[in-house]
Amino acid sequence: MAEQLKDKVILVTGGGSGIGRATSLGLAREGAKVVVCDLNEAGGEETVGFITQKGGQATFIKADVTNKDQVEALIDGVVKAYGRIDGAFNNAGIEGQTSTIADCTDENFDRIASVNIKGVWLCMRAELRQMQKQGKGGAIVNTASGAGLVGVAGLGVYSASKHAVVGLTKTAALEFAKSGVRVNAVCPGLIDTPMAARLIDGAPEMGDMIAAMHPIGRTGKPEEIGDAVTWLLSDQASFVTGVSMPVDGGLVAQ
Repeated sequence: MAEQLKDKVILVTGGGSGIGRATSLGLAREGAKVVVCDLNEAGGEETVGFITQKGGQATFIKADVTNKDQVEALIDGVVKAYGRIDGAFNNAGIEGQTSTIADCTDENFDRIASVNIKGVWLCMRAELRQMQKQGKGGAIVNTASGAGLVGVAGLGVYSASKHAVVGLTKTAALEFAKSGVRVNAVCPGLIDTPMAARLIDGAPEMGDMIAAMHPIGRTGKPEEIGDAVTWLLSDQASFVTGVSMPVDGGLVAQ
């Protein structure tokens, strides 16, 4: 089978671990030239190393997605490295502190909103501007969450931030459809990542309980999200835009 993304230039934010790393590796296997972005330089460089060891092409660029100047420099760096940007996976995000709405601090709210909402918006804005300049369309996938489709007690601000990602995704899809840029989101359930480990740290029974909440009977693997992202970024999804796709073992179908 031909590689789905042969010679496509794709940016992945939050590519130093978890879903971002698994997706970066999957994109490279499908022939993409991957630009890995993360604040964690060691993690990002490690992801690039995994790709190049297997004969793929990848570059690491460190950037804070909440900083406008760094995001714009990131896109300039992608273009400098490979001449253009064909696709992007805006995946960088944080869970913040668990608390009720009443107990959430201003600092927790601001931090979550800055990374999960502003960060996605800044990246999309810069990517869309570059894709418009190129005039050849493109594809963008944002990481939302099952918590972006339903409420989650104890994660109200996180849930709100992911609902915002869904809204940004739908709006951008409408605004840029005629420009040939498709914009979609993935909405993972609980995935075996460092973020999930932090959420259930010290409470393994909570992990078992959350896994049981998924009708499929288990939590997900980062590679399963990566496969969905790869498809959405590929031409096989050429008629798909504005979709927030649950990849969650049936969690939000209940």
